[in-house]
Amino acid sequence: MAATEGDLGGLPTAAIWRTPLVIIVCGCLIGMLTFGPRSTFGFFMQPMSRDFSWGRDVFGLALAIQNLLWGMGQPISGAIADRFGSVRVISIGALMYAAGLIAMRHAATPLSLDLSAGVLIGFGLSGCSFNLVLSAFGKLLPLQWRSLALGAGTAAGSFGQFVFAPFGVAMLDNFGWQPALMVFAGLMLLVVPLSLVLATPPSTARPMSVTEQQTFRHALAEAFGHRSYVLLVLGFFTCGFQLAFITVHLPAYLVDRGMAAQTGGWVIATIGLFNIIGSLGVGWLQNRLPKRYILSAIYFVRAMSIVAFISFPITTFSAIAFGVITGLTWLSTVPPTSSLVALMFGTRWLATLYGFAFFSHQVGGFLGVLLGGIVFEKFGSYTSIWWLSVLFGVLSALINLPIVEAPVERPVAQPAWTVQG
Repeated sequence: MAATEGDLGGLPTAAIWRTPLVIIVCGCLIGMLTFGPRSTFGFFMQPMSRDFSWGRDVFGLALAIQNLLWGMGQPISGAIADRFGSVRVISIGALMYAAGLIAMRHAATPLSLDLSAGVLIGFGLSGCSFNLVLSAFGKLLPLQWRSLALGAGTAAGSFGQFVFAPFGVAMLDNFGWQPALMVFAGLMLLVVPLSLVLATPPSTARPMSVTEQQTFRHALAEAFGHRSYVLLVLGFFTCGFQLAFITVHLPAYLVDRGMAAQTGGWVIATIGLFNIIGSLGVGWLQNRLPKRYILSAIYFVRAMSIVAFISFPITTFSAIAFGVITGLTWLSTVPPTSSLVALMFGTRWLATLYGFAFFSHQVGGFLGVLLGGIVFEKFGSYTSIWWLSVLFGVLSALINLPIVEAPVERPVAQPAWTVQG
């Protein structure tokens, strides 16, 4: 049945063709296209470093900047999308992403790599990545579609990783890194027309309840004064640290251990494939189990999988097995995290408040990528970073347990008393 105006968050009747299914499909395509190329950047580290005689710390710094600026830009782009609608934010983000890929193709110095792969792509991702898609889902879709859509949107990013990892390796092997980046830039332009389907109304386009009239400043004060939100944000740091380190440094780590370069491609692709299962599974499971327990289990399992991976000899089988377990827990933290933010504070400032949580995620990503490069150049090994990832995983498993899964308590306006006589 076609969605009505009420179903889609107050969209005008002219947009009635945007049924929940159409919105989910187009949002998933955006998530796939934006997440796919960035998940392949680890494969570019060795050929670009070899061509320009860079150490891994040079490439690591550029991608660390990317992760940090993606996180810093997320609350800003989220606030703009919350206030004025999502189309302009997603479209401009996609154009910046494409420009960054083109500039990266022409980068020949560490500074130009920092500006292209770091600044342009980082800010571009903050405007067009799956985080904005999930926020649009929260605003546009009826409640009964929302949990499944959040899982599907996250899984779509992983499907992009599954598709682009072997595709990127094939492009590198057959054509070189420069043409590969140009192809990725062309594909990024497809996001612009797809973003039209995710148009959310400006906050002034419809009447708002008293709760929805909350100001930006009050929303931030309320969130950061809420213990459960702070714990959620702190725990999300670990997710970014582990994911960014593995995405960027795992392919080189496997080559260092005697594996073929293609093995790294298939491991990253395996992570993407099994994260589809993990994200969809968690999207379904979070309606049946407390979200805090799901998050704790994810962080703990991920930490134990790292212990097993680095404690035994690396083989093709063990690398793929690590990819399977890591994939099941990869981005499956995102649906319960975004759902908890919506549950605690509603959807009025969802993109903004999830954006601040994601900033914590990307600070972790910044440190994971940067420290990985620095530690390897200094000690010739990633061992200490692997164990730091384990420590952070255990801590996040514990941090998420005390989270209270309930809407924040807000004072209810009382009617004024009239003095008679």
